[in-house]
Amino acid sequence: MARATGSPRAAAPAATPPATDGRRRAVIEAVRPEIDGGRFAAKRCVGEVLRVECDAFADGHDAVRCVLLHRAPGAEDWTRTEMAPMGDDRWAAGFPCERMGMHRYTVQAWVDPFASWRHGLRAKADAGQDVGVELLSGAMLLRDAAARAGKRDAARLEKLARLLGGGCDPARRVAAALGDDTAELALRYPDTSLATDHPRELRVWVDRERARYSSWYELFPRSWSPEPGRHGTLADVEAALEYVAGMGFDVLYLPPIHPIGRVRRKGRNNAVAADEGDVGSPWAIGAAEGGHDAVHPALGTHEDVRRLAAAARDRGIDLALDLALQCAPDHPWVTRHPEWFRMRPDGSVQYAENPPKRYEDIYPLDFETPAWRALWSALLDVVMVWVDLGVRVFRVDNPHTKPFAFWEWLIGEVRDRHPDVLFLAEAFTRPKVMHRLAKLGFSQSYTYFAWRTARWEITEYLTQLTRTDLADVLRPNMWPNTPDILTEQLQEGGRPVFMSRAVLAATLAASYGVYGPAFELAEDRPRDPGGEEYLDSEKYQLRNWDRDSGWSLRPLLTRLNAIRAGNRALQANDTLEFHPTDNDHLLCYSKTDPAGGGATVLCVVNLDPHSPQTGWTALRLDVLGLRDDEAFQAHDLLGGARFMWRGARNFVHLEPHGLPAHVFAIRRRVRTERDFDYFG
Repeated sequence: MARATGSPRAAAPAATPPATDGRRRAVIEAVRPEIDGGRFAAKRCVGEVLRVECDAFADGHDAVRCVLLHRAPGAEDWTRTEMAPMGDDRWAAGFPCERMGMHRYTVQAWVDPFASWRHGLRAKADAGQDVGVELLSGAMLLRDAAARAGKRDAARLEKLARLLGGGCDPARRVAAALGDDTAELALRYPDTSLATDHPRELRVWVDRERARYSSWYELFPRSWSPEPGRHGTLADVEAALEYVAGMGFDVLYLPPIHPIGRVRRKGRNNAVAADEGDVGSPWAIGAAEGGHDAVHPALGTHEDVRRLAAAARDRGIDLALDLALQCAPDHPWVTRHPEWFRMRPDGSVQYAENPPKRYEDIYPLDFETPAWRALWSALLDVVMVWVDLGVRVFRVDNPHTKPFAFWEWLIGEVRDRHPDVLFLAEAFTRPKVMHRLAKLGFSQSYTYFAWRTARWEITEYLTQLTRTDLADVLRPNMWPNTPDILTEQLQEGGRPVFMSRAVLAATLAASYGVYGPAFELAEDRPRDPGGEEYLDSEKYQLRNWDRDSGWSLRPLLTRLNAIRAGNRALQANDTLEFHPTDNDHLLCYSKTDPAGGGATVLCVVNLDPHSPQTGWTALRLDVLGLRDDEAFQAHDLLGGARFMWRGARNFVHLEPHGLPAHVFAIRRRVRTERDFDYFG
């Protein structure tokens, strides 16, 4: 057989060591909140705590330690907070969000030699083994810690090291080594030279409290005149602020207050041709008198806006304005900046469409124009005009029809100058689009609440909003009606359904709103069968509302807002829990005070506006902080009645035409030193 010949095979080159230090043994995974890998900031409000969790572990059996690093806006140095083990290598810690603005945080983990040594020493000592060498090792670790400590603690650590390395009674040395004081002192100065840092610096945007907890009231100023038939003014609204404040609302939202286009103006009930005297839609913005930075002359002036915002603020109310980025055909921009609009092949400007709806009185802006930078700058200037007049809240019309990048830029620019400004996204669109807008920076979001009517729908939807990662970025604002939305349920359910939907909106979510006085007066007449537009819609004409009618739901709204103001449990969303009942028409849920100390609120709502409903609860007593078979008082904050309940099963009867809901404050029965019962 022939033998192969040739030169010997060359030796393989030595492998290149990894760029990172291979001695870093700790692993960090599953940090939460971490929105899209850190691409977006989480959201919190001043006074809340951001709870951060992560998985942190290492090979073998050595002890791992984990810290949360965080810093407030403008701070240069990290604050370190020890993370506590939750089991299964999960860790958690939190930090208070004490200032508005962008806070930053990350996580660090390492294998801790001292904690590992202490664990091993305890195991050997408990087993009765010789620990002489282990004590010498501990002395070395204490001297290392002393080198990292300040003068006073260094002296204490050196003293402990001498004790552990000395020749005194071994039992005394072991006791000193395992003492809590020794551990607390040594662990204060860890060796983090081989720590693993989470590769991303994460962010949380901190808003003022109103971003989390708010009660909105929408009105059309032009219908607010005390004289029927006269066009209302901003001064009329200012004079009627006590009406809004008296009901307990803290955000007054006005649809667009700008000049309204005359070209192709819509008539009453959305007629394509307007009659003489028709006022048109406020969303058809712009005319000879000005555009988005102007006030409709019939409403007033910039100074009237300034006075209204200040007067509202004096009553604890934010003035919110509509931000609708579209133009009437006679908006000044159409002639000054035709490049900001999309042209059709016949040379005309493309008006807005959402088939089958047609908005002939509106031109959408072209965000793909080559002049997009100038357009963006002009829109930022518009927002700043109103901010300078005292407006700190904007309800944004159809933000899902404008580029995501634009909103991220605009909101960021405004917040850099005024971190107290809030934006509500009116985006009734696909879920992922709504979620993206929330991640981009919108402070609050409209929801699908108006169309969620069955118990299973409400339960499933609210659980998604409050119990998933979505809650870190999207703050729901629930509206049972809007000028565009008169749901089938409201059309058919009469006054009872308006009452039950008010209770649901006000208690399920920390932020809610109503379009009033259409809501107070249970306006339920649709323009067309099967549609959601109002007959004689205020969008196209003046309305004369009888706000003092005995039919009004004003007392109910006033009571609901007072209950919300008096119970911290209803001012947040993260403690919402649902409880079973044996009747699908009865929705039962509770909220607890996130800070502790306040009352637990338990709600039971009759979802059937036509018939009385009865049933038995199956309360989750652990959620309510109650023991099995414990007696407690359920004080109905709506109706005033007090019920003595015990355990999980309790009977409920709700009439739709009376009060279709209970809003209970749960009070535990306790025994005092005088040996009599009371509820505390």
